Amino acid sequence: QLQLVESGGGLVQPGGSLRLSCAASGVPLDYYSIGWFRQAPGKEREGVSCISSNGDSTNSADSVKGRFTISRDNAKSTVYLEMNSLKPEDTAVYYCAAHGFSGCPSSLRESYFAAWGQGTQVTVSS
Repeated sequence: QLQLVESGGGLVQPGGSLRLSCAASGVPLDYYSIGWFRQAPGKEREGVSCISSNGDSTNSADSVKGRFTISRDNAKSTVYLEMNSLKPEDTAVYYCAAHGFSGCPSSLRESYFAAWGQGTQVTVSS
C-alpha cells in the first residue's frame, strides 16, 4: 500500500523560498503521477501542481506558475516542490497525493487522487 509523507514546511519571509518533499513507501513511486495540493485556513483544498510518473510532464495552477517547480527522483521515491518568491497568500498546509495513472489528470481535482499524506505547514509572513 502506497504511503506518502510530506516534509520541508516552515516559516519564511515574503520573497523567500522553501523546498517541500513527498517521500513514498510501500509501492514503487514510478507507478504514479503525483500531485501537490494546499489548503489555507477557511478555504477549500486546491491543486497546486502535478508531475507524471516518469517526470516528463507537469502542470501547475496559474497562481504558482513561474514561482513553483515540481520535480521527482524515482530512485529516491521522492517528489519535490520548489517554491520561490513566496507570498503571504501561499500560506497553507501542503499535501501530496497519488494519481493511479502515469499521466497527470487534466484537472487537479481532489477526487482524482488518493493516498494523501498528513500535510506540512507553510507560513509566509514577515
